[in-house]
Amino acid sequence: MMPVRILFGLLWLSSYHFGTLSASSNTRLVQLASAPPLLFVNNQNFKNERKNQRRNHYFSCPQQQQQQQQPKRQQRQIDSENSAGILYSSRNQAEDLYGAVHRKEYEMRGVKAQHQSLSDPVRMAMSYAQESESPMRLARALRRVYEDAENPANPNATPRAPEEEERAQKLRQLGMTETGMRRASFIVDIKRKSLSRPGETFARFDDSGMVAEAMVRLGADAVFVNVDYRAYGGDISELKAAVRAVRGVSDTAAVVMKDIVVDEIQLGLAAEAGADGVLLIASVLGPALDNFLNLATAIGLETIVECHTHNEVKRALDALAQNILVSNHDRITGEYFPQQAIQLAGLFPGSGGPIISLACGDIQDTDQMKKHLAVGYDGVVVGKAVMGSPRAPEFIRAVRDRTLLPAEFSQWGLDDVEFDMDGNVMPGPKSDIPSPDDENTYQ
Repeated sequence: MMPVRILFGLLWLSSYHFGTLSASSNTRLVQLASAPPLLFVNNQNFKNERKNQRRNHYFSCPQQQQQQQQPKRQQRQIDSENSAGILYSSRNQAEDLYGAVHRKEYEMRGVKAQHQSLSDPVRMAMSYAQESESPMRLARALRRVYEDAENPANPNATPRAPEEEERAQKLRQLGMTETGMRRASFIVDIKRKSLSRPGETFARFDDSGMVAEAMVRLGADAVFVNVDYRAYGGDISELKAAVRAVRGVSDTAAVVMKDIVVDEIQLGLAAEAGADGVLLIASVLGPALDNFLNLATAIGLETIVECHTHNEVKRALDALAQNILVSNHDRITGEYFPQQAIQLAGLFPGSGGPIISLACGDIQDTDQMKKHLAVGYDGVVVGKAVMGSPRAPEFIRAVRDRTLLPAEFSQWGLDDVEFDMDGNVMPGPKSDIPSPDDENTYQ
């Protein structure tokens, strides 16, 4: 078909040479045909005229034009420099919790796109509820029930004598129980760097599985394996390697996946990798903590909820979290409060209760570690102090070779008293404890 513009142009030319259109012609066509010729023909003279007008206007007031153009050029240069600075700083600037959460959400969108199939192992790990009884490997490891022959949670426990069982039953009827000495647990946080220490790499190793195996052989009850490369320097393949290594040397030690959990797909990744538990950060999940706890329980995955403030601990207790980790580091502000975990120790039930309480956060020496245990915590998590350090056996022995008074006695001023595995006072380096080799002790 002939273009409309050309048709109207021919009508206009015909009306010019052969007279105006008849009265019977369409009124709209007459109006369009009477439009300027610029609609139909390429009027080069008109374009040249407009170009000359713009040129004359620019050179007629050059100072005004330069004043108008100069701020625009400067602003474009500043914007370009700022954008380049942002791109450069995004690679090298320290990442805070907000940046880590947003980055993790973006990464998980890609991970979920890779595991969309219903037959995918990760999706299957999330879709099937565990019908059998949970082995509770993490809880048993943190309680060290395998070393207590009288603990009923120990699969190899020896039955009590009839008199002892009758006495224990009477105590339970009265709402009481017999309190014994506590055994603390030691957890190693395997990582190359930390979100709380941005820009610092304090350990260099190639295989997290080898490190986990070595720590378990030394006596660690559980290991945290970090799988976030940007924040901690690990990935999911190292979690699988650690699970295989730990299973090869111990039937009781537990493996926990440590990550900035923001999506439920991460629970599926932990379950598919064979981890016994996963770490959940209360300040990251907020109101969604209940949903993550419920899903983890349904798929047979134990959890540890990391808290820092009084409200976060209360929130975790209200959500029926069984394992709670109190950190001395404030994840949101990045500040360090060395007494935070000690001050919050009174929020947990007494010894042998349903809640397992752990402490962590820049524990650098054994005295600091023993102080956290003396106020009632069931275990400590140590990372930097033992990673790449020959002091790892010292830390582990300081926990495993001692027993602790019940948590109810934490306010009795006996923090400096240490007891061996049989409950006897250890002579040790404490100044208030006499040594049996001292001749002046009993005079």
